[in-house]
Amino acid sequence: MNLTLKIWRQAGPRHQGELVTYKVEDISEDMSFLEMLDVLNEQLNARGEEPIAFDSDCREGICGMCGLMISGEAHGPERTTTCQLHMRSFHDGEVITIEPWRANAFPVIKDLVVDRGAFDRIIQAGGYVSVNTGAAPDAHATPVPKPHADRAFVAAECIGCGACVAACPNASAMLFTGAKVTHLSELPQGQPERMARVVSMVEQHDAEGFGGCTNVGACSAACPKGIPQDVISTLNKDLRAALRA
Repeated sequence: MNLTLKIWRQAGPRHQGELVTYKVEDISEDMSFLEMLDVLNEQLNARGEEPIAFDSDCREGICGMCGLMISGEAHGPERTTTCQLHMRSFHDGEVITIEPWRANAFPVIKDLVVDRGAFDRIIQAGGYVSVNTGAAPDAHATPVPKPHADRAFVAAECIGCGACVAACPNASAMLFTGAKVTHLSELPQGQPERMARVVSMVEQHDAEGFGGCTNVGACSAACPKGIPQDVISTLNKDLRAALRA
């Protein structure tokens, strides 16, 4: 498989960026997208050129580091993470445009790497519970109704990759924030801070420069873990209750 890649190159946050064209040849359809970029970087290193900076860690679809816009789609044409996207999803001779997440709250550090520290600060604002930090309690010590446990598990699948922000026309992080709020609000351990949590996390969301949610739904459609849009409804319900209190 031979491909033409148009890749965003940017030396640093204060530098002007541009799309640079590269050719790669003999790419196996069984390679992951990141393995294909590894091949390109090996070629650039061999030529004495600066390799392309991009994020990755686990390469198993669970860490959320590998976010890329691929031909205008978050993580590419399949509903998965970039590291789990394989080159068989493309065809020989295709032109692929590769860019970093585009959001004011995710400033570019270099090339395809963005600073997602805004997500960390949203978590720090309220994503915790008041629990004894001693030994782990027995699993049955605090009964949780199965529907609540199931929904908490679904919300907890969020890996914080930022695809929801990249896909949203408003660059909103409400799916991410809603997932974190819902995860804890469904559990008994999350009740003491429930009202304070949602207010603090939404305030931090807005302070970071993310846009507002207008229910377009692109966030959930792009989410590699399939986080449902109704977590935003839970966030809004808790927020209204907190503001009325």
